Parts: sequence; C-alpha cells; structure tokens
Amino acid sequence: MRIAIVGAGIGGLSAAVGLQRAGAQVTVFERSADMRAGGSGLSIFANGLRALESLGLGPQFTAITDRQAESFAAGQRRPDGRWIARLPTDSVGELRIVDRADLHRMLLDALAEGTVRINALVTSASIEATMTIRPGTDVESEEAQSDAGERFDLVIGADGLNSQVRESVESGIGPRYSGYSCWRGITERPVDLDGAAGETVGRGLRFGIAPLKDGRVYWFAVANMPQHASFADEKAAVRDLFSSWHAPIADLIATTPSDRIRRTAISDLATPLATYHRGHVVLLGDAAHAMTPNLGQGGGQALEDAATLTALLAPVIADSSGPVSPADSVSSAGTSTSAGVVDVQLRRYDRLRKRRSQSIAAKSRILGAIFQMQSPFLSGIRDAIFSAVPAQVTAAQAANVQKWNPPSA
Repeated sequence: MRIAIVGAGIGGLSAAVGLQRAGAQVTVFERSADMRAGGSGLSIFANGLRALESLGLGPQFTAITDRQAESFAAGQRRPDGRWIARLPTDSVGELRIVDRADLHRMLLDALAEGTVRINALVTSASIEATMTIRPGTDVESEEAQSDAGERFDLVIGADGLNSQVRESVESGIGPRYSGYSCWRGITERPVDLDGAAGETVGRGLRFGIAPLKDGRVYWFAVANMPQHASFADEKAAVRDLFSSWHAPIADLIATTPSDRIRRTAISDLATPLATYHRGHVVLLGDAAHAMTPNLGQGGGQALEDAATLTALLAPVIADSSGPVSPADSVSSAGTSTSAGVVDVQLRRYDRLRKRRSQSIAAKSRILGAIFQMQSPFLSGIRDAIFSAVPAQVTAAQAANVQKWNPPSA
C-alpha cells in the first residue's frame, strides 16, 4: 500500500512511523528545503503519551524528556506573582514538556532512510489520491523536482493550518485569527524557577513557563494585537510588555537569544470541517482541526490522529502487499482486498476523531478568550472565578480532556 503524507510536522511524521512499521510504503512530502523544527516547547499530556506508546515510540520519547514538570507548582498567578489558583498535582496527569526540535529529531530517526522528500510542495491532491508536486522553498536545490500526477493509494494531509490538501476534502475553509499573538522561546541555559511554573495572566497579556529536561526553560508570551502587527525587535517588544512582571520572567527573556524568539499570530479554523476524509484523501492535525494552544492539546490531538489512523489501517496494510485501488486487487499472498475496506476505516477515523478534536478546539478558543480579557472589570471577575473554583473541579476537567485510548482495529 503506497501512502503519501503531506507535511513533516509532528502529526505527519508520527503517522509515517506508525504506517511504515505496519508495512506500508510511505513517502513524506515536506515543502521546506531543510528539516529544522522551530525552537519552542510542546506539552504532551497523558493522551499524547498513550498515542506515542501505541506507535511504539514510548521508550524513545522517555529518553528525551522526564516527569519533572509534575513536581512544579502550577496554576495561574497575577503579574506580581501572587497565586490566583493553584492546580492540584494530579490535574496535569503525566505531563511532559519537550523541546519540539528533539521530538522532531526522534521521529525522523524512527523512519527508514529516504522516507522524507524535502523541498516538495504539493499543490493539489485529488480524491483519487493523485498529487501534483513542484519545488518548494528552494527551486535551485538538488532535491527540487516536479511531478505532474504522482499516484498513491492514500494521501494524508498533515500540512497544517493553511493546508492545501484540505481543499480536496472541503474547500474554502481557512484560518480565523484569534485576536492575540504569541512569542515563544527556549532559554539558552538553565534558569532557576524556584519550584513554580504555569501561567501568569494580566489584562490582555499572559506569560507561560515550563521546565525542560536539561534545566532550560520553555516560555511563551501572549498579547492582544492586530493580526499583522510588526515589531522592529521582537525580543525588545516582549521584554517591554513583561518587564515589570514577577521573577524569573525578565530573566527568561534575557537568556533567550533574539534569533530564537518567534512570534505567531494564533489562529484556528474559521469553520469546523464536516468531514476529515473524502475519497482516498484524509486529514490529520492542524489540517483537520487547527486549534488555539490554550489547552496545550494541539500536539496531543495530532498524535491521537496518527495513532488512530495507524490502528485502523494496519490490518488493511497487513492483508495487502499491493495497491488497494481500484476496487479489487490480489496481493502476492493471494488475499483479495477492496478499496472499500479502506473507505470503511477512514469513515471510522472520521467518527472517532471529528467530534473529540472539534470539541477540544472549541473549548480551547473559549478559554483563550477568557485568558485574554483586557477589561479591568472582566479580568477581575475572571480572577475571582478562578480562585473560587474547587481544585477537584479543575482536576476533573483536565482529566476529561486527557481521557483517550487508541481504538482496536
């Protein structure tokens, strides 16, 4: 079974690992001319860990992270450092904070050599799984090549918020700006957090702190602003906004090199998709359900997608050493396989993933609007409510989001 995966992000590479290990012939197409991941951290909660384990990647992931985030005091603080609400330790479950570059490298190392084609921009993908490919960001590179109509048995669109493959499943659905943007960075050296992490919320501003395995710290800073706002110096901009906030926020910004601080306009999908698959094209990750990062579930949901697709397609791959399209073909083992079997499994994937992922995306957007309240009156009410909510309620809500297991085939 020949499978094309468009996009070499966390979701696309995870699906590639799972499907390749199941026996599929997998090719990943990445538009960038290199495979460097951006310098930011990623929260992986219990559901994401179960997805990685189901893909056979649990030991590798354990090697690049640890459980120290669970030992830090967390919750929400005021800019002066006073706690608004402290989360119970069990509310974060088995939280791991990982350097995105480390996770990206781990996934690449788990793939067979030559699986990823860099500098390959997919400009169209038909529901018959035929793709048009042209050079991506570097038209002069040795890898640059064009294919007018390369055919696969299945195309998986993992090409992010501005997915081109999504147009084949449901056209005209694009990003919707949230009203706030986010700076992200990782300190160059370890910084003492004095045993506390979590988020600090102000009026239209928010700062998050998360420890990494080696003592460095991943941080993010969120501010309300126009979508296309620009700053001559990003580091100076974020420093000026948060310079008066509690320690060690100023130190975190100061110990992060300017070229490793990146700002992103936070967006999700303007309209939830009616379906995640059409014909021989299926979507995962941000291409299917781009969400704001307020619940820390973007990466986890992409991993769930990858694990679900792998679990559902592995039996089909095992039953066929040849193509699954057209309708009937016979594998070398003499087993008759139908493209209809793939369609049935993709419909199951849609049922299993759409409701859950879209619900989490909606909750994340609402939470973001609450966190980014700019009115002194409304933000004061927000803080009072956060303080009054029992810890058990917060823990139950977090556990509900993390409650997931990979499906049986």
